Amino acid sequence: MRIPPLTIAAVAAVVVAVASALATANAPGGDAVDAGKRAFADIARVLQSPRCRNCHPAGNAPLQTDAGVPHAMNISRASVAAGVPCASCHQDRNSEAIHIAGGPPGAPHWGLPPAETPMVFEGKTVTELCEQLKDPARNGRRSLAMLLDHVAHDPLVLWGWDPGGKRTTPPLSHDKLVAAFTAWAAADGACP
Repeated sequence: MRIPPLTIAAVAAVVVAVASALATANAPGGDAVDAGKRAFADIARVLQSPRCRNCHPAGNAPLQTDAGVPHAMNISRASVAAGVPCASCHQDRNSEAIHIAGGPPGAPHWGLPPAETPMVFEGKTVTELCEQLKDPARNGRRSLAMLLDHVAHDPLVLWGWDPGGKRTTPPLSHDKLVAAFTAWAAADGACP
């Protein structure tokens, strides 16, 4: 039996459509990518808030307060190189925990990111921040899964939601940040 050419073309079109649908199903879909991009906009709001931005500055000196003023006492990466680590003043907990009101904030391994991978959050566009964050050469060799674990569990990150004193917290709850980060990672780090 001879199949008419039009039917063969129709079958071929269906095969191509099914193959395309399967390929799309195995990659983050348009909805997932769009959700990931929207999620990153929320992530960026947190990363550029004072609790994150102050230790991820554009220069070599940390910032202080919600206004992002340069750290008192001329502290910088050079201070650490000269033998004055951040832990000289910033202990592993907030000063209020040891009954010193208004003293330095604290959390385990307090300090700036390494100079080789400074992870600058200050002054970046949302897209620049996204591209930097997902680039292992600029993020400390972390995969998206490792970044998610860092955001979800690192005590220094968690400190942002319990900063002590009169310090503000980030604009999203920690749970909402982790949910946004999860959506962004599921979208393979799609950037807005």
